[in-house]
Amino acid sequence: QVQLVESGGGLVQDGGSLRLSCVVSGGAFSDYSMGWFVQRPGRDREFLASINWNGDRTYYEGSAEGRFFISRDNAKNTVYLEMNRVNADDTGVYYCAAWYSKSLGVYEFDHWGQGTQVTVSS
Repeated sequence: QVQLVESGGGLVQDGGSLRLSCVVSGGAFSDYSMGWFVQRPGRDREFLASINWNGDRTYYEGSAEGRFFISRDNAKNTVYLEMNRVNADDTGVYYCAAWYSKSLGVYEFDHWGQGTQVTVSS
């Protein structure tokens, strides 16, 4: 069973930057499409970004477009989310997700990490 562990969350000032990491174990990392989601207080979990198996394709939606960047290092079994120009609306729990496919996923993800809290302070 594939396991995902996020890290890198914490308190960040408005306008600042943060990089989240997610380490995957229990499966061949390069067989998985990876994604990042956020659950803001009182709201449903929302898709942010995804990346295909070798990193040559990415997709973003909503608040992530133009500010967040997803990348992966298959040698380290790790996917990253670089968050730039954060604001109060970026506060939430960030989840890493995996889908067993070489394609670029959006809503097909079926393996989830426990999440890492990001809080933006003004």
